[in-house]
Amino acid sequence: MSGGVVESVRPQDGFETLRMEGVTRRFGSSVALSDLNLTIRGGEFIALLGPSGCGKSTALNCLAGLLPLSGGSIWLDDRRIDTLPPERRGFGMVFQNYALFPHLSVRRNVGFGLAIRKVPKDEMRRRVDEALKLVELTEHADKLPGRLSGGQQQRVAIARAIVIRPRLVLMDEPLSNLDAKLRLQMRTEIRRLHQSLGLTTVYVTHDQEEALALADRIVVLRAGRVDQVGTPEEVYTDPVNTYVAGFMGYRNLLRLPVASRSGDRAVLAEPGLRLTGTVREEFTGDTAIAAIRPDDFRVVPEGGGSEGERDGIRITVEVVEFHGREVAVEGVTETGRVIHCRLAERVAPGDKIEVCAPPERVLVYGPGGETGE
Repeated sequence: MSGGVVESVRPQDGFETLRMEGVTRRFGSSVALSDLNLTIRGGEFIALLGPSGCGKSTALNCLAGLLPLSGGSIWLDDRRIDTLPPERRGFGMVFQNYALFPHLSVRRNVGFGLAIRKVPKDEMRRRVDEALKLVELTEHADKLPGRLSGGQQQRVAIARAIVIRPRLVLMDEPLSNLDAKLRLQMRTEIRRLHQSLGLTTVYVTHDQEEALALADRIVVLRAGRVDQVGTPEEVYTDPVNTYVAGFMGYRNLLRLPVASRSGDRAVLAEPGLRLTGTVREEFTGDTAIAAIRPDDFRVVPEGGGSEGERDGIRITVEVVEFHGREVAVEGVTETGRVIHCRLAERVAPGDKIEVCAPPERVLVYGPGGETGE
């Protein structure tokens, strides 16, 4: 897809801010969303990121009007909208399973929202044609969805969402049913449509790579609460706790004894392991958690320093996966810790190597967080 911007598909009336104030949603005694506060600026791409059950889809459905709030309010500029039914909010939605009508043609699927709004037939045909052209499905207009590929069905769902000229587009894990290659292609197209049409988008995903690639800001949710809101760079480089770090690719979350502390630097050590890290979360006590990405490790050359004075982790290689120019390595320390690395060097199971990471790439957190061990 690479069609130009079709002017009449642009949002018909934008907004400055969409505010969720204290938004809460309960299901019986279970709290799915608790006191969510979030301000979305017009034109932003917001990703709600977290595991299954964290409240991200609940938040999306509350925005859409598919779920009533148990508490709080939602405001579009100075107008409260959580009391409005879904059809009066002017939002478009793209579902995980596409939610296409199997008995209707592509054209009639895309035009369904316009028909509900009683748009005149001539205008409806024109707007549907423009939306189909934008997602490069013109030649498939008269086919039934069952005759289309998964990627084509997803394009139909996107065209149906944007043809109504929505103030806000809501996307609920729209790429999860596609293969890896198609996910990458559709990810690029979603971002292109967002930018070229001036859309405001809220996108639900459990995939940190999707969130980093697409979003202007990422909202990390856990158990119905927000853990961190920030730009992709902020959340990627400076996660506020080990939960966020785990989502941002810090696969090694190691609870270790603290050997020393000076300012924002801490040394963590045990037999066969010594790390100097940067403190990201204040803590007391004699243990802390070191968070390290696999690709921040490098192999320490033999004789690279005096034993006991240099940073390093001695591991025995157990599993090696080929990743082109790099290999993904799973190794075990002499105390039984599993370490994940991505290395340029070629190693084999059974090899004994030493790896290290620079102090600015080793983030140190208090011992109360989740370690994933």
